[in-house]
Amino acid sequence: MPRGWVQQMLIVVVLAVFAVLLLYPIGLTVRGGFAADVATGSGWTLEHLALVFKDPSTLEGLWNALGIAIATTLLSCVIALPLAVLSANHTFPFKKALEAAILVPLILPPFVGAIGVRAILGREGALNALLGTDFDPLGQARFWGVVLVEALHLYPIIYLNATAALANIDPAMTEAAENLGSGPWRRFLRITLPLIRPGLFAGGTIVFIWSFTELGTPLIFDYYQVTPVQIFNGLKEVEGSARPYALTVVLLGVSILLYALGRFAFGRRGHAMTTRASRAGGLSPLAGWKGWIGTAGFCAVTFLAIVPHLGVILTSLAEPASWYRSVLPTEWTASHFQQALGSPEAFRAITNSLGLALAAMILDIGAGVLIGYLIVRTTARGRALLDALCMLPLAVPGLVLAFGYIAVTLRWPFGDGGPLDGTIFDLAVLGQTPNPFPILIIAYAVRRLPYIVRSSVAGLEQTSGELEEAAINLGASRLHAVRRVIVPLIAANLVAGGLLVFAFSMLEVSDSLLLAQRAVHFPITKMIYDFTLRLGDGPYIASAMGVWGMALLTVTLLTASALLGKKMGAIFRV
Repeated sequence: MPRGWVQQMLIVVVLAVFAVLLLYPIGLTVRGGFAADVATGSGWTLEHLALVFKDPSTLEGLWNALGIAIATTLLSCVIALPLAVLSANHTFPFKKALEAAILVPLILPPFVGAIGVRAILGREGALNALLGTDFDPLGQARFWGVVLVEALHLYPIIYLNATAALANIDPAMTEAAENLGSGPWRRFLRITLPLIRPGLFAGGTIVFIWSFTELGTPLIFDYYQVTPVQIFNGLKEVEGSARPYALTVVLLGVSILLYALGRFAFGRRGHAMTTRASRAGGLSPLAGWKGWIGTAGFCAVTFLAIVPHLGVILTSLAEPASWYRSVLPTEWTASHFQQALGSPEAFRAITNSLGLALAAMILDIGAGVLIGYLIVRTTARGRALLDALCMLPLAVPGLVLAFGYIAVTLRWPFGDGGPLDGTIFDLAVLGQTPNPFPILIIAYAVRRLPYIVRSSVAGLEQTSGELEEAAINLGASRLHAVRRVIVPLIAANLVAGGLLVFAFSMLEVSDSLLLAQRAVHFPITKMIYDFTLRLGDGPYIASAMGVWGMALLTVTLLTASALLGKKMGAIFRV
């Protein structure tokens, strides 16, 4: 069979898999929101969507979710952009160490960090004890508590994209403007900002969608009047009510609409550059007090970002009820770490997550190599569509995908009366005999596939195709040439992407909270949430489990950053 036909068939097969694993769950969710009969999925009606906008409670939840997303994105930009500009243009003391520390906020899911923030900023927390006040910011301003925690977690995504965009600017352009008398602010507003606008939009999109659909942080702050939490609470009625479907459809529709508006306004192609970073810009050193101001700026942001982490660590080491109206816990213990690993339910959750994340990583590495090769090395039709579908999980809210997978398990052939109902192939999430592990692996793999695809594409674009052709000319088959020549050459990229898939799957929140309904199936994040609801030592054990997760993500993110360098920003890009 001619090579071109093989490539075309592979693209068709991969697109078909995407249709089943990505588009079909989204389609079922949308169909459920418009179905006149939810149980059978038949008929069409707009009544369910109309009720979402007529019900004051759901309308308030939608406005709150939108407000959180806008405020989080703006605050993340305010934090990240000055740091990115400073890092891209200047040197200052301890720059390399501080640039590495920028990634620290990503090592803890924001909903786990919220446990630490409550211990520090709550009415009986450390801050009030230090200042001798009785202010309750988390009770009186839960909205801003959620925004603060999410922004301090997500600003590195905008920083990574901004620094990557700044690295592509030819310094000759700003130098020419400077020679013509343009001042620093004018150069930034008229030259730099328009050129990095697409990069900012790429990072801002991820932050916006992530915070718009974030489930865990509002749950920890007891902030229930927000759409993701309302969807989560609606799972109990999903088999007979259209309300959860309608809420999810609205969440998806608003995400797509705002993404399209943002892309039209901010994400269009920036001003063209005559050259693309044709020479190195030469970082200007900040000497004396200016350099130390730059260092202090990075240190201040990093300190604020690790406050939730410090709170989690201190909570994990505190005896129950010993951190009450005091700056630090009055009694200390390491027993929570032993329980976090030694208790049957916690140990089972950790092993569940390890197995699920490892399976998702293996699937994604295999798929990432194939998809990256089809995108970079072939000229078959459908490559652009394939590339877009690979990045779609970054643009589609994780809550929507998770809800879509639940809808899949309720329909033929898995639903009641289907040929797979009650068999070992049943993927039920709800019901008497759930089996969510296969669907969790699929959900993790689909959600994190963009990371490995972008890593694979970056590696292939930097690897000459002539090496592969030389191996084929010497008698090797194309598959053998890819396995023995191409894969070893892009191994660093695959390792980096695979580590990110593994780490973020281990600490995935939306899929875990929605798809695992029984304790025996809980991944680590669902177990952490379950512990926070347990009176007594529950929050302390949850914090200890969070610290173990922090240690895991620290190693993986630093390794991935070392392997990818500035290209790491491309992973978080729609």
